[in-house]
Amino acid sequence: MTDNKDKEQPNVRSDTMYTPPHARTVHAYTQHAAASRVAAASPHELIAMLFDAIEAQIALALAAMEAHQTEQRGKAVNKAIQLIQEGLREGLDLDKGGELAQRLDALYEYCAVRLAEAHAKRDRGMFEEVRQHLRGVADAWNQIRPQ
Repeated sequence: MTDNKDKEQPNVRSDTMYTPPHARTVHAYTQHAAASRVAAASPHELIAMLFDAIEAQIALALAAMEAHQTEQRGKAVNKAIQLIQEGLREGLDLDKGGELAQRLDALYEYCAVRLAEAHAKRDRGMFEEVRQHLRGVADAWNQIRPQ
């Protein structure tokens, strides 16, 4: 009689990098659905989606911090910073936007720097501070949604 623990299980890896086939299918579907939403979105909706994506990355970073998953926290923080820098900041027209655009640019830069600092110091309060700043702007943005 053979001992079951000696049998190798097919398609199962012991490391944490393994993704079951069904999860890959769900991920591919989610990526496709997100790309479709982006393609169909108005410029106003795209900015709202950026705020939502940044919020989600901050939530992931906080969850990873609680779980002591430094690499995952770093990935989430880097993604949030990238969305702020390449999405929100690059979307501003500093010439035509006047003082409001300049203030938003300064706030977004502050938030990006503060996220990096929050990651380095593992400081929940700093993450929450950035979250609150961006929620305020996102709420205002959503109130001016074109009809």
